[in-house]
Amino acid sequence: MKKPWGGRFKEATDDIMVRFSASIGYDQRLYAYDIQGSIAHCKMLAKCKVIKSTEAKKIVSGLQKILKEFESGTFVCDEKLEDIHMNIERRLIDLIGPVGGKLHTGRSRNDQVCLDFRLFLRAETEAIVEGITRLSKAFLAQARKNVDTIVPGYTHLQRAQPVRLAHHLLAYVEMLLRDRDRFLDAYPRINVMPLGSAALAGTNFPLDREYTAKLLGFPEISHNSMDAVGDRDFAIEFCSASAILMAHLSRFCEEIILWCSSEFDWVELSDAFTTGSSIMPQKKNPDAAELTRGKSGRVFGNLMALLTLLKSLPMAYNRDLQEDKEPVFDTVDTVKSVLDVMTGMLKTARFKKPAKADLEAKGFLTATDMADYLVLQGVPFREAHEITGKAVAYCLEQNKPLGELGMEELKTLWPRFREDVYGYLQLESSVDRKDVYGGPSKRRVQARINQIDKKLKTSRSALFKTKGRRP
Repeated sequence: MKKPWGGRFKEATDDIMVRFSASIGYDQRLYAYDIQGSIAHCKMLAKCKVIKSTEAKKIVSGLQKILKEFESGTFVCDEKLEDIHMNIERRLIDLIGPVGGKLHTGRSRNDQVCLDFRLFLRAETEAIVEGITRLSKAFLAQARKNVDTIVPGYTHLQRAQPVRLAHHLLAYVEMLLRDRDRFLDAYPRINVMPLGSAALAGTNFPLDREYTAKLLGFPEISHNSMDAVGDRDFAIEFCSASAILMAHLSRFCEEIILWCSSEFDWVELSDAFTTGSSIMPQKKNPDAAELTRGKSGRVFGNLMALLTLLKSLPMAYNRDLQEDKEPVFDTVDTVKSVLDVMTGMLKTARFKKPAKADLEAKGFLTATDMADYLVLQGVPFREAHEITGKAVAYCLEQNKPLGELGMEELKTLWPRFREDVYGYLQLESSVDRKDVYGGPSKRRVQARINQIDKKLKTSRSALFKTKGRRP
């Protein structure tokens, strides 16, 4: 088969090289964006009188027919044509004749693939932001249900202080809001139109890049043709935001896995998002959480693959850049599926209230509150810390919680203890005394739920509003 670039070659490409260099096996998923970009490019060529309007109409009609072929599943890709761009161009020429060859006037596959990639990531970023919003709403719904559920807060995976379960869940919403902001912040740098940069040095034809950008909904066009065809920062930034998101979701999954265990028994996951054992009939495994925790590694690896790909490339386009698609495609598919699964798992989860007796008996959750009580009585904190430590040691010897110490026992530790200390050793009062902004008191948690709810109702148009910088 004759290659579109074969004019200066005398020998045919070896079949091994054909298979090695082909990208059609994965880049065919860009077909809609390639056709969308080609239609805009064609209309611009006609506007600039580079091609005739009658030719442009014929080309656009042919491209629309090809789009229908892809959508109906009848389009057959040919590996020998290397990529999605040449497969579409060859089919166009087959459909409408030699005039189809005029479509590539004023562009190169170098700027064409950058355009397709940016259109793809623009759409996928929008989808992922919506997915993060849905998952955040699922967290928020569970937080509302569990405002009055007191659980141990942990440091070093050791019981530390009591908190509201809602406050714990809202910590993940804060992470997700930052994740959403990262994708939104990267969006304007994706939303840049590279077409017109051609191979690396622009083009001799009088193209109207502004018009093409307008047709494709780009608020900005690239400012340097060499940078435009060699730039993959936008893909790296997308994968970086994805990796951080997956790290957050993996942390949550680690906790869900722990909380599902008999040792914690804090949550019951729906049968719809768990699996069983092939040998142990009693098992109900949190596989959705475990798979998400595992899939985080592949997203981290995709980010490293892109960084490694770019680190030694000279200007401008190099064929190495063909290797950018699969890591990004895999990241997109993984992140979207994880967001869907996590949202379903969380919506259907049933959180349990730990028994108050268990909370009071294990971990001395209100020990810090005792130390704070002493400080309020004028005891220096370091001395209060020591007195409370001795109280904990005594309780361990006597096998009783702090709240069950009698007044006489307390006075042996510090003679000025009064009855009001017991108010500091109650779980709910301990939580609600922490009424600083960002704290776990009921008032603060409910207020933050309302703030987040308002934030999550921000319209899509407001989220994706970008300011274009035209030259």
